[in-house]
Amino acid sequence: MKILVANDDGIHARGMQELVLALSAAGHEIYVCCPHMERSASGHGITIGKAVRIEDVEIDGATQAISMQGTPADCVKIGLSIYETRGIKCDIVVSGINHGGNIGTDTLYSGTVSAAVEGALCGLPAVAVSVMSQHPLQFDTACKLAVKACSLDLTSWTENVVLNINVPDLPDDEIQGVKVTSLGFRHYDEWFRAEETEDGSIGYKYGGQPVFNDCLTCDDNDVGATQHGYATVTPLQYDLTNHDLIAKVETYWNK
Repeated sequence: MKILVANDDGIHARGMQELVLALSAAGHEIYVCCPHMERSASGHGITIGKAVRIEDVEIDGATQAISMQGTPADCVKIGLSIYETRGIKCDIVVSGINHGGNIGTDTLYSGTVSAAVEGALCGLPAVAVSVMSQHPLQFDTACKLAVKACSLDLTSWTENVVLNINVPDLPDDEIQGVKVTSLGFRHYDEWFRAEETEDGSIGYKYGGQPVFNDCLTCDDNDVGATQHGYATVTPLQYDLTNHDLIAKVETYWNK
């Protein structure tokens, strides 16, 4: 199978390189297209109105690899097209392995998840894979789950499926198991700080840390499950419609 690998941590990220090696070792043909630098939390932005530069690079385990001065979604949308012009039609998109979790409401900001969703928008099944640490040490379980996801007949489930996989940064034998979950709500202890910029004006810098929620159990959602040491698999869709409210909104709107 031909796999397009993308990410938001950039072309030099260890997680992406570990993923490529694992997928190629499983017998797949790997084509990489990643941002030339870190583009974390870039969401689903794409570049419009200007050209994005590309450079062919070498990545161990990849048949071909491209470094792109664009967003993660650019890397999938444009990357698939570039490879098609080279006679390569990919079968699936795998995004990651991200350094840091992409669970719950974080998926709305995530460049990693957005790259996978862009794969779905392009008509391909897609997988996003993340390890729950900004400086991960353990990639084995995430790689195994990515390989397993690629072995599934995802196209038989539904059109344009996206699987979002998150793994604690623990050795394989310390992970409690794998749970299929819904998305949760991720709370942050966040802050905004005024800082003087280079031109002397005042700007604001945002930061924060995830809050451990004592009330959540391992069965509540992906936030609770990962807190309790489980890896999670969450099926996502890009339809944000609240279908349960369509009739009610229509009733009130037409009064």
